[in-house]
Amino acid sequence: MKLDVSQRVPAMLSFIQAADHGSFAAAARSLQISAAAVSKNVASLEKALGVRLMNRSTRSLQLTPEGQSFLEKARIAIDALDHAVESVTRQHGEVVGPVRISTGNAFGMHYLLPLLPKLQERHPGLQLAIDFDDHRIDLVRDGYDLALRGGMIEDSSVVSRTICTLHMALVAAPAYLERHGIPKTIDDLDKHRLIAVRFLNGKMTSWSLKHAQGAVNSPQPRDPALIVSAPEAAVEAALLGMGIAQVGVHHASRYLHEKRLKIVLGSEHAAGNRQMVLQYPHRALVAPRIKATVDFLLEEMAKTESLHIPLSALHAFHA
Repeated sequence: MKLDVSQRVPAMLSFIQAADHGSFAAAARSLQISAAAVSKNVASLEKALGVRLMNRSTRSLQLTPEGQSFLEKARIAIDALDHAVESVTRQHGEVVGPVRISTGNAFGMHYLLPLLPKLQERHPGLQLAIDFDDHRIDLVRDGYDLALRGGMIEDSSVVSRTICTLHMALVAAPAYLERHGIPKTIDDLDKHRLIAVRFLNGKMTSWSLKHAQGAVNSPQPRDPALIVSAPEAAVEAALLGMGIAQVGVHHASRYLHEKRLKIVLGSEHAAGNRQMVLQYPHRALVAPRIKATVDFLLEEMAKTESLHIPLSALHAFHA
């Protein structure tokens, strides 16, 4: 059996979506067709190729080795088709189409969202969909074009473009420090009310503390007086005088400049090497709508001063 040209693209799209979403039903929702049509398309593709691409069960789909190999080549083919269509459109001065972005809540609200009006003004043909979610995602499986993520970035399966280094600091409100005193050593933290961040996955953020001979330990805050599930909530709690919190300088910069927060133990706390990056899937060709969005966000965020405060400048905010 041989698929004609009109059948190949729907069959390949059904296969790719089923592989990415793990079921025919989810693939059908993504493609806005019936699950039966997806199943028929994949079966036709397997018959034309003469190999089984997927092992089906009532609960999941598992790619065969042949299926995994074909998936990589099918992605390249579909990406090339998308690129050809969008390249022709771009020749007429337009960047058009959907761009789906995943971002953390705090960074997305404070740094991404304010840039969107300018992005849409520059490229009015873009259809932006932004998911604000701090959970870990899989760009390809979850169907995202871009992701803004912070932390210790190690995923080599995607392209990562660095936006900035995320320096961390211990902060407290001046009113709190007046009542409880300014800690002078790491041991003094045992006498203070600490604000910890524990994400909904159960993982509590560790604090980076310098000890003898410059060694850095990463303990979790001991007996915290308050535990919150979002970094921006830790900033707000510190502003309210509830204790000492470890926060990203980019979240606290406004309040440091307004003298509503002060940095404590600046010499005993390690700023860390977390990064904020813009990620997108490895592809043979990057669609114009994606490239235009990436270029714009990198350009604008490079000009955002609060994302690029040098460590030397933090001394001005020490208690």
